[in-house]
Amino acid sequence: MAKSPTANGKQVTIDELSEQIALLKMDIASLTETLGDYGKAKSDEMRDTARTAAHDLSEAGRAKAMEAQKQAEEFLQTQPGTALGIAAGLGFLVGIVTARR
Repeated sequence: MAKSPTANGKQVTIDELSEQIALLKMDIASLTETLGDYGKAKSDEMRDTARTAAHDLSEAGRAKAMEAQKQAEEFLQTQPGTALGIAAGLGFLVGIVTARR
């Protein structure tokens, strides 16, 4: 076999170089697979975090809507005249805005 000198003067055969290159290829393939698995795990983690945040925001929004509805019902029960006046005023404004078109 042909030998070529290295920087430290040691002789290396072509077969040894081929084995080292094959080992490097396997290491690179393994590293690529590991990075892919890591990326997928992080992607799954981020998706789960986003779903949890969306669910929490949805629940908070639902609770706020229920609270607003409860306050509106209480306002209607305690001050029906004022509520009727506000509704009439809003209806009048909506009528003016839509009549101009």
